[in-house]
Amino acid sequence: MVVMYHGVVGLRESIVFFYDFPLITHHEDFSLIFALVSLILFYENIYKYRFDFWEETRRILKALLLSFMIVLAFLMLSRIDTQFSRSFLVFYFVMLALFLPIFKRYVKKMLFSWHYFRKKVKIIGNKEQKESLKEEFKHNWYLGWQFVEKGHEAIFIATKDLPIDTLNAYLNEYMKNTKDLYILPYMAKVNLAEANMVEYFNIRTSAIHIENEILKAHNILLKEIFEKVMMLLILPFFSILHGVIVLLIKKDSKGSTFFRQERLGKENTTFICLKYRTMYENSEEILRDYLAKHPKEVEYYAKYHKYQNDPRITKIGKFLRKSSLDELPQIINVLKGEMSLVGPRPYMLEEVEKLREELSIILLVKPGITGLWQVSGRNHLTFQKRKELDIWYIQNWSLWSDFIILFKTIKVVLNKKGAR
Repeated sequence: MVVMYHGVVGLRESIVFFYDFPLITHHEDFSLIFALVSLILFYENIYKYRFDFWEETRRILKALLLSFMIVLAFLMLSRIDTQFSRSFLVFYFVMLALFLPIFKRYVKKMLFSWHYFRKKVKIIGNKEQKESLKEEFKHNWYLGWQFVEKGHEAIFIATKDLPIDTLNAYLNEYMKNTKDLYILPYMAKVNLAEANMVEYFNIRTSAIHIENEILKAHNILLKEIFEKVMMLLILPFFSILHGVIVLLIKKDSKGSTFFRQERLGKENTTFICLKYRTMYENSEEILRDYLAKHPKEVEYYAKYHKYQNDPRITKIGKFLRKSSLDELPQIINVLKGEMSLVGPRPYMLEEVEKLREELSIILLVKPGITGLWQVSGRNHLTFQKRKELDIWYIQNWSLWSDFIILFKTIKVVLNKKGAR
């Protein structure tokens, strides 16, 4: 942050002619702001725990917002004569918000490339959870964890299907000589990071308080406002791209521009979901002949609700599907209030029986153009896994998770990963 401070000051001095910012003549005054930001970052446990990139970024942005509000309130309420420009303070904190997460990412990548800075961790308990955690530690270098069997510095206990007596035995054994102990609970449908712990001292126990944030009226309004703002930013690009895609579809094959299909909406309503047409007009005839020659495709469709090699798809249709641009017209569904930018996938009417008891949960919210399922493997996921991801999203919603999903969707589209 010190480096960033001097870099921003240098940038400020280069643009002072244009913006008439008064120079900061007392660096010792500005160091108080630096100290405040560092203190609140410390309070957010940035320097204590090894969070993943998204959680750490959320905490950094939260700390910077709180720091900015404290500094601004102090300057407005105090009568102390300072050399601070309020305009520059806004500029400084915005620059920190943009560059501090990136700066930390590069520093961590450099540090964790050396084994000395990695923390050795041992994982015990359930095999399934253990393998999942090992894969995460292996591929997510940002955490700086290194899996070992001996010489560990921390312990993760995977508790799925673990008898309480065994868990207590592990705790008794490892708490004697291990400072950092992590209990991995098996509550797959609940994000405990967003839960609150309530202590009942008299009976020496505690309770986990869980709220479904997406069902709160003010959160629904907040999500609507966030998506309306995003729509204003997207619409100009959509209009240009739409015109180009329409011309390509018309040139490639005969037929309409849009594919229309009835889908399930919020509270068990139905709506006409729009996509760009990616198939030939006589698609059913083409598919019938193809399946007669390739019966294994029937089994593949039963599992993934997609064909491995669909003969009905046009040349431009293959590109649109691979890039996920075929779903772009659903922006019209968002404008009509039938869909959201982020949400569960819009299920087909014939999929109702497969949704079973989860149907009432999935239909609590509007379906989305993108969602957790799309940035977690998409067409490589089974129908059951997609359903589980949609339920997890609904039960653990936050505005921050919507932002992450939108950001990851851009990456998925550019990499053409998980789309077919």
